Amino acid sequence: MVEACLQTGTHYLDINGDISVFELIRQYDEAAKQAGVMLLPGAGFDVVPTDCLAALLKKQLPDAVSLKLAFATLGGGISHGTAMTMASKIGEGGAVRKNGRIVRAPLGQKGLWVDFGAKRLFVMSIPWGDISTAYFTTGIPDIETFTGVPKKLYRLLKLQPLFNWLLRTGFVRNYIKKKISSRPAGPADEQRRRATGFVWGQVTNAAGQTATARLSGPEGYTLTTHSALIIVQKVLNGQFKPGYQTPASAYGEDLVLEVPGVVREIV
Repeated sequence: MVEACLQTGTHYLDINGDISVFELIRQYDEAAKQAGVMLLPGAGFDVVPTDCLAALLKKQLPDAVSLKLAFATLGGGISHGTAMTMASKIGEGGAVRKNGRIVRAPLGQKGLWVDFGAKRLFVMSIPWGDISTAYFTTGIPDIETFTGVPKKLYRLLKLQPLFNWLLRTGFVRNYIKKKISSRPAGPADEQRRRATGFVWGQVTNAAGQTATARLSGPEGYTLTTHSALIIVQKVLNGQFKPGYQTPASAYGEDLVLEVPGVVREIV
């Protein structure tokens, strides 16, 4: 699709959140600049709120050398598409960025408690899209991403290296996918209306100084609907930067504040 967009002079947006896809599309940066089009993957919950928070924190502490980003949802759920993607990667482990390079790391390698403002929640490390995009946006060399999980699940995942070989088998993955297919397509409208999404970020410099920020707003699917349409409208109005972009590199750290219901604070 990216190559078709380059050939036809069409801007490219998606709501992907996969690190490898971000890295692949970034390789077309020069070709996109020559074609005068923008390639902006991650126009949804992956990665608009986290990318905007990363950009804000970089301004708060310009010499930051590490970045932590966490998100959690209260009252939400996941769609078939998200669940199927997760099932196809089960047993693969995680990733972090260290010294500017993406390196493999066990899923749930780290866990910590985060104060999201409305509630303090436990989160564990996962390979979120910002491992790729936040580095492009901020240049911060060390990046970790986390999501809210029950503490019991975190303890269970600590044993994952012992049975990853089994999780990667086609039998197990196909069994999980069949289970997913038998469930509802995703969270219902009323469930999404009642749910709240939270994002937290913290940067640290070499001297140990920190800056922290957080935001709250609609859950991920509702936010994705708004953020994707907001970005589409900007492109249609001629507001775009040729080449590969992230949401915040193209539209700044305040882009997420255009989504109805989003509230942000520097802690």
